[in-house]
Amino acid sequence: MYFRSQPGGCDGIAIDSQNNQPRIGINCAAVSLPVRQRSPRPGGGRHRAPVPTSLPPDAPVLVLAAPGSATGVAEEIAAVVRVDNPQIEVRLSSVTDLADNVPSGRDAVVVPLLTWDDPLVMAEIGKAVAASGSGAVVTEALGPHPLLAEALHIRLAERGLARADRVRLLNVGSPVDAVILATVGGERAVHAVQATAVLLASRLTLPVVAASLDSDPAVAFAAQRLRASGAQRLAIAPCLIGHEAAPDIVEQAATAISAGHAAPLGAHSAVAELVARAYGSQLAT
Repeated sequence: MYFRSQPGGCDGIAIDSQNNQPRIGINCAAVSLPVRQRSPRPGGGRHRAPVPTSLPPDAPVLVLAAPGSATGVAEEIAAVVRVDNPQIEVRLSSVTDLADNVPSGRDAVVVPLLTWDDPLVMAEIGKAVAASGSGAVVTEALGPHPLLAEALHIRLAERGLARADRVRLLNVGSPVDAVILATVGGERAVHAVQATAVLLASRLTLPVVAASLDSDPAVAFAAQRLRASGAQRLAIAPCLIGHEAAPDIVEQAATAISAGHAAPLGAHSAVAELVARAYGSQLAT
């Protein structure tokens, strides 16, 4: 199922249960299959560590740029990145204070703690780096990426809103009929997370639509369309790290449409891995 260019900022995708491919149409019904959990990745080959286990003393500093406050979830993510990558010097800064926290006498890689390339936040980061006079490199946002879809799936499963079974050949009913992938940033954000919505729909074999929490009535409109197509049990999966919007915005949206909701991504290990990958990609270049 794929809704496109709808009023209120919502799009949607469903996966055809026969060939596991996206298909168009509001009335498609997806067969719910159990989903596998993440398994440990081997250390070599294409799954090698995103950052070498040892770095020279003059290796670039990793600066995490958090929209809003550099406390709470941002601090938790920085802590996980440090534990997983002790060879990296990790600094954390709000976007507002970034110019003062980018080292001027040393190379640095600035990684925005965003799930999509929000142009307003990215512009502020660019200005701050320019003002620092450091010549630091700014990476893209952390998504879209299969790891984000994986983390969203796990967050849903933690609230009992998705199957987390490893056996995929059993036809087990899903706890919900469809998922609304919630973002902030209006229509632009909705289009930016479409790839993540497709990946999540593929994992859940359920309709997944994207809607912006700060573009009222986008979430309500998405819920109305899903229920009109027969999906009565809904869940909201926040495609948010947790510092991009008011802390109660997801709960309020879920209450308004009588749906369950998962927690934001927070300091999930997948988020920390994406940060390390963004940093490691700059080392490779």
